Amino acid sequence: MGKLELNKKRKKDALYNTAFELFTTKGLNKTTISDIVEKAGVAKGTFYLYFKDKYDIRNKLVSHKTGQLFFNAHEALINSGLHGFEVQLSFIIDHILNRLEQDHSLLLFISKNLSWGVFKGALEEKVPDEDYHFYQSYLQLLSKSDHTYQNPELMLFTIIELVGSTCYSCILQQQPVPLKEYLPYLHRSIDGILLSFREA
Repeated sequence: MGKLELNKKRKKDALYNTAFELFTTKGLNKTTISDIVEKAGVAKGTFYLYFKDKYDIRNKLVSHKTGQLFFNAHEALINSGLHGFEVQLSFIIDHILNRLEQDHSLLLFISKNLSWGVFKGALEEKVPDEDYHFYQSYLQLLSKSDHTYQNPELMLFTIIELVGSTCYSCILQQQPVPLKEYLPYLHRSIDGILLSFREA
């Protein structure tokens, strides 16, 4: 990466980091573009090189942050040495939920949009590795499975949406039960989803 590209990346990262900090402390409605660029130390014109408005940076940031969650979970999986598609998928889910349980501000920010890091932002950049897309990693894991599944994209979407939506309240409000108590039911539900997509 050349000096110019490095400088662009540094400015964009500063905008992302600052926007995340302001959105999670002041809230989206009370944060202005002027607040973001001033705190990031960049010109307003630089903001508009990358983003249309504060809602655009928020949406890209949700995709960016969820993409990071999946990237980190996959890296941890590689280091774990675990084998078997179902076991590996469970590990990734638990890793992501662990991270969200430790960082409530991140969970509040991404809300129930966990799938954006896999689907909505599939063609957008991912950080820390712009060439990383979890969906490709998922297909590689799936290719080593003992079973064949119909419509793997829909299967993954169903699982991620289930995880993101049902665990939100378990983590933030301990409702209807704390996450630890809910996890066995979640994993049994995921097993049921896998079974329903499995080819006979």
